[in-house]
Amino acid sequence: MDRITKRRETVIKSLKGDRVDAMLISSVPNVRYLTGFTGEDSTLLITRDRAIFLSDGRYRIQLEEECPGLEVHIRTVSQLMVDAIVEVAGQLGVRSLGIEASVMNVADFEELKSRLKTVDLVPLSGKVESSRAIKDREEINAIKEAILFAERAFGMLRSGLRGQDTEKGTADALEGYLRHCGASAASFPPIIAVGARAALPHARPTDSIRIDQADFVLVDWGATGNPYKSDLTRVLVTGKVTPKFEKVYRTVLEAQERAIAAIRPGVPAGDIDAEARSVIEEAGFGRFFDHGLGHGLGLEIHEAPRLRKESNVTLQPGMVVTVEPGIYLPGWGGIRIEDDVLVTPHGCEVLSHVPKSLDSVRVA
Repeated sequence: MDRITKRRETVIKSLKGDRVDAMLISSVPNVRYLTGFTGEDSTLLITRDRAIFLSDGRYRIQLEEECPGLEVHIRTVSQLMVDAIVEVAGQLGVRSLGIEASVMNVADFEELKSRLKTVDLVPLSGKVESSRAIKDREEINAIKEAILFAERAFGMLRSGLRGQDTEKGTADALEGYLRHCGASAASFPPIIAVGARAALPHARPTDSIRIDQADFVLVDWGATGNPYKSDLTRVLVTGKVTPKFEKVYRTVLEAQERAIAAIRPGVPAGDIDAEARSVIEEAGFGRFFDHGLGHGLGLEIHEAPRLRKESNVTLQPGMVVTVEPGIYLPGWGGIRIEDDVLVTPHGCEVLSHVPKSLDSVRVA
């Protein structure tokens, strides 16, 4: 049994406790995870003993190449996806159908409900996502490749950084560097935030702020590989290092290092967040760290597990998470340091290698 088939088997086994005959998978990343299909506009219907892929004629050859052996229903040009679902569910005698509650919108749910009058629609959550949280060797290697693309692109950006460039111009250049280095795209629109704008955790690069208008710039970026993603953040010093900057930077770096040192199997994700948060609180910046410590990484830039205060998820080998503490001071700026970390059987491995000591981030 190949790895893709094993994934479907895992999801099928999990359905037994939910008392459903079948489950409809419509999330694009989940469909890809369970089939290997790289296209869109397709749905997977899985039962206790079958998996049927619903698509259209545009993808017939692609399906043969990417999903050999998978049972396929190709809908006609005039057949809508909901029509195909109704047809296949009827052929299979489905009486209770699980749906991805966090994916299907209300309009699609109501349409499906009105068409499947004798079928109970059962909202389910996390069935595929819980499996995706544990990466196999090939997935880990794909994430490492995406990290490599991101690190090479960052090297190009750093060596070519110019004071007269704007935030947006720098972000645009970084996206080009990512593709030049092998990525299919950025894993999200890069964040380039100069000085006080770095106090915005999700700042949008502007055309009005130049790199040389402050002493530091925050760079948050990642690469989409094949097709797994990476996610990194560094702050570059482009001017002078003030005592305040040094204090904030060293606090964030210590918080990250403490959190990473605590990562190992069996530890609740909330405890990792607490390690970093305690360092920042002890330094007097607790109220300026107002987001979770990190998140899972894989086919999507944000996925399970979440490293945050209220999380009761237990870390397991194969999980890949970001660790990204930050301090954001309105009117002054923000410092965030982010790396991608693999939970190993005996601890963890930091997969990203961009230097982050205070001396190493000076470019001026």
